[in-house]
Amino acid sequence: MRKTLLSVVACLLSVVSSLAQIRYNQVGCYPTQEKVIVVEGTNPEGKVRVRTPKGKVLTPSVMREAVSPWSGKTRYIVDLGQLSATGHYQVSVGDQQCDLLVAKRPYQDIAKASLRLFYLIRSGIAIEQGGAYNRPVGHPDTHVLVHPSAATDHRPAGTAISSPYGWYDAGDYNKYVVNSAFSIGLMFAAYEQQRGYFNKLNTDIPESGNHTPDLLDEMMFNLKWLLTMQDPDDGGVYHKLTTPNFEGFVMPADCHQPRYVVAKSVTATLDFAGVMADAARLFAPCQKDYPDFVTQATEAAERAYQWAKEHPTAFYRQEQLKDPSVSTGTYGDGNARDEFFWASSALYRLTRKAVYLEDARQYQSQRFSTPSWGNVSALGTFEWMADDELRATDDGLLMQTQVLAYCEDAVKEVGTSCFQSPFGNNPRNFGWGCLAENCCCQAFVLLYADLLTGTTKYRRYALQNADYLLGRNATGYCYVTGFGDKSPMHPHHRISEADQVEAPFPGMLVGGPNPGQQDKRDMKAAVYPSNYPDESYIDNMESYASNEIAINWNASLVAFLCYLDALKM
Repeated sequence: MRKTLLSVVACLLSVVSSLAQIRYNQVGCYPTQEKVIVVEGTNPEGKVRVRTPKGKVLTPSVMREAVSPWSGKTRYIVDLGQLSATGHYQVSVGDQQCDLLVAKRPYQDIAKASLRLFYLIRSGIAIEQGGAYNRPVGHPDTHVLVHPSAATDHRPAGTAISSPYGWYDAGDYNKYVVNSAFSIGLMFAAYEQQRGYFNKLNTDIPESGNHTPDLLDEMMFNLKWLLTMQDPDDGGVYHKLTTPNFEGFVMPADCHQPRYVVAKSVTATLDFAGVMADAARLFAPCQKDYPDFVTQATEAAERAYQWAKEHPTAFYRQEQLKDPSVSTGTYGDGNARDEFFWASSALYRLTRKAVYLEDARQYQSQRFSTPSWGNVSALGTFEWMADDELRATDDGLLMQTQVLAYCEDAVKEVGTSCFQSPFGNNPRNFGWGCLAENCCCQAFVLLYADLLTGTTKYRRYALQNADYLLGRNATGYCYVTGFGDKSPMHPHHRISEADQVEAPFPGMLVGGPNPGQQDKRDMKAAVYPSNYPDESYIDNMESYASNEIAINWNASLVAFLCYLDALKM
């Protein structure tokens, strides 16, 4: 009887052990980075084994447990200890195993891929250095029509203009000024703090080998398009270049809808002004490759800002567009204070004209929030923090205090969190594009705070967000395509769905868990596996609410991961 009972217990323990799920960073860790895994399904105390590259077996203990406030699931946080030697570590919990890489530059490949992704989504040219992802020209945009909402006496409705180049915005094939300008602005902020790193980064694009860093070359491909979106007569900027309706899941060369530039908006115009001012300043050393750009960008930025001052309530109203009506992404925003702050701050740094400084002080934010296309005030704050003169002013010191206050608030729940990270501890953390705006951008700000304080205090927490993003999370996904043991294979991305290549473009960040599930009524063959905030994700092409990609999301990935790779801890 005792034997039978012991056999039953052993069998049950074996079943429980097999249910254990290990959540871990699937890409890799620095030697000095903390090594933590999370085990779900059973208490792994006494069952965790770590085999080092030299064959030594370690037996780490559970440091704490945490219960999800949403699902009630218990997670066990295991500190693997100081695994400082480089190499592969085999981690096992019962019959579950994973491989943890420790390397001097664990984020090198994924950081490069996150930036190179922008080459793969270029519009208007043949992609010839993409390997399996090569494709013919699509959307040359040399014959784009002026929509009635954008018509003027000089450019009446139906006028054909040329507006080539730029990046496809997201899973669709349109190009949006607001999001393009924001994306460049965020990557510029990272570039300013890590110039030495970016000046050496080779992303194997057609411009590699010229006199300009590859990051700036890639930005220029989109800046060239942005310049075509400014009305040469009055300086205002069209809100977007778009088809009336989204294209189907076909390749770019197979798209045949007419494309339009639509109504000018104050937000698009100000974002344009901000990014052109930054570009004029940052491209000053690159005039051998781009000899006329600095003058052109400076003039364009100042003309755009003047138009915005004269049209402060010209917000984009898609429902008012007729003949044809338009149903593509809106990027609508009814408040331009943050755009005025960024644009005026950037223009002051470029020109040192007092009028821009006065405006920046008028529009500065009273509280720091992470950057997003809908609230670009952080880009204005980064302008002040990166400028010695501005940072030393009373306003600059206040902004620094706001940034540090944000960081202190962001990290306060790590010690009780389910996944040992600042991100993911509040249901409000999850939603459309949460992995970008709430995870990557938060981590970027944490790294930025170390720069401001001259410490490494916040680096640990930023790395914890990398752990979350790359697999130590409720779904077990590494949320960047092409990396890790379990990454998205079916993003909401037209080219990846239509190109006959099994794997999607590498280096794409998907939006992530979204309890709003705004797409569930449109999904014919897919059902969300969970309604819990941190598990509301599905790797399915139909899920544009959780599995789409977008340039602003990848910009946050570039800013974060390239900054991490530059640290070389």
